[in-house]
Amino acid sequence: MIRIRRLFNPYIPHNIDAFNAVKNIIKEQFPLLAIEKIDEIEDQLINPLKYKYHTSLFIAEDIHDSIKGVALVLHFTDLGIFYLDYLAVKPGKSSGGIGSALYQRIRKEASLLNVFGIFLECLPDDPLLCNNPEDVEQNKKRLAFYERFGARPIINTLYESKVKPDDDCPPYLVFDGLGNYDSIPNKLARNIIQAILERKYNDYCDEKYITRVIESIKDDPVQLRPFRYIHNKTLIHNIVTPHTYTIRLYINDRHHIHHVKDRGYVESPVRVKSILSELLKSDIFENGKISHYPDKFIYEVHNKNYVDYFKNVCKNLPEGKSVYPYVFPIRNAARAPRELSVRAGYYCFDTFTPLNKNAYLAARWGVNCVLSAVDDIVSGIPVAYVLTRPPGHHAEHSVFGGFCYFNNVAIAAQRFSKVGKVAILDIDYHHGNGQQQIFYKRNDVLTISIHGHPSFAYPYFSGFAEELGEENGKGFNYNFPLPETISYDKYKHTLLRAVKIIKDFNPDFLIVALGLDVGKGDPTGTWGLVKEDFYTNGGIIATCGIPTLIVQEGGYRNLTIGKNAFAFFMGFYNSFTLKK
Repeated sequence: MIRIRRLFNPYIPHNIDAFNAVKNIIKEQFPLLAIEKIDEIEDQLINPLKYKYHTSLFIAEDIHDSIKGVALVLHFTDLGIFYLDYLAVKPGKSSGGIGSALYQRIRKEASLLNVFGIFLECLPDDPLLCNNPEDVEQNKKRLAFYERFGARPIINTLYESKVKPDDDCPPYLVFDGLGNYDSIPNKLARNIIQAILERKYNDYCDEKYITRVIESIKDDPVQLRPFRYIHNKTLIHNIVTPHTYTIRLYINDRHHIHHVKDRGYVESPVRVKSILSELLKSDIFENGKISHYPDKFIYEVHNKNYVDYFKNVCKNLPEGKSVYPYVFPIRNAARAPRELSVRAGYYCFDTFTPLNKNAYLAARWGVNCVLSAVDDIVSGIPVAYVLTRPPGHHAEHSVFGGFCYFNNVAIAAQRFSKVGKVAILDIDYHHGNGQQQIFYKRNDVLTISIHGHPSFAYPYFSGFAEELGEENGKGFNYNFPLPETISYDKYKHTLLRAVKIIKDFNPDFLIVALGLDVGKGDPTGTWGLVKEDFYTNGGIIATCGIPTLIVQEGGYRNLTIGKNAFAFFMGFYNSFTLKK
């Protein structure tokens, strides 16, 4: 599996290694390129005013975060164009299709930013311009690659003329109109070509050469070379219409195997069905692909002994039997009981969260759902929703409880944190103790929870306002415990405060732990929010304007949770505009 992400900050520790790998790939694929030019990329990323363009670096990574390809794009914002500086793939058996995926990602970014088109240079396929026949054949393949997307060389200009007499293979200037344009107005073409030559090649092209090229542009509009390698029917059409998006939906279709029929157990499969039946009435959702991820991503958040215990105890339980923790090792927490069923209390903090044969399987597939959503967001989709059960936000590093076994939100935040800052906003009726405990000493993950006061609401022993974080995390954990009965105005005021904190933190990613148990009549809550309130909540949170992952947590009144969920997402969808 490959994900493509934009590398924003080259100084994040994880990105330092990625950036070094990027430079090695460029060196390997462009051996004649001066080292100084490669080393300059870092400065380009952080100093756009100096270069008169914004630089974006896209990298293709496998599931182990190994860099497989790179694309460097220059955004000439004053002219509304992209210039593709480098597109390089690391050689190897696994490199097939990576170049195409990278270029499609760039086209999508260009369309979302509403640019006129993408310009790039390709070495010529004309033997009169390129002396080496082997180079000509290679150039043909490269030009054929871009032709698949409709991109072709600009013709009837002197762009592909030699700058110096001993130059060989002067490049074509290729234009990709993103499926919207196949020619360029003369005045715009002159301005674009002059900007490329002056900003990109000011140390190589003198003023006399630039003037000669500009004056050679006579056609109006400027034309592209006819298709030479690709028939129109084989063109790739994959453009995203500007300013439109869908919410990518990841459904844990294996949740239903975890079905506990004990009386009073409200965390039932019908929850997902109730929500999904309402969401599918709208066309703002599209299904996401779910991939399998190794356990190492869980071990980064949860204690390995706990994870292994959870897996093994569930595997060995008979079908239809549930084990509830009932003995808790307050006096001797250092030694785990030998008997697996007894050991439940060693890894749990309540008496009503059962273990059964399918609890692990359902929770484990939920992890795959949330990690798939994370990687798709990192790759460029703006919003994703993971509809899963069992929930996760009560699970801490080494213990489960509150119907939760794996903390999906925390696992997602940990994955996001490798590439940027993360904010978590938990709006479940119950305190998000799991995220708080896991990130309590960290300052790269902001944790906020709005919930019923622990004096009356589960989990009772955490969620107080004075819990602000420790060590590096001091000041990066916020709790807003609210009274048992509140007006919506009071709730809305609190939510606005939380969103203000998020905006001040300026994260790269937002995770919303969506609890629908704040709704009127929920058997586990005491508040009275109705669908109009959920609509407003969605709109308020959307104003953060950053890539957002929404993960389903609580909500147990099946008559209304679907309508409330639909209202939340419509409010979010109608207000969301990506700002970063």
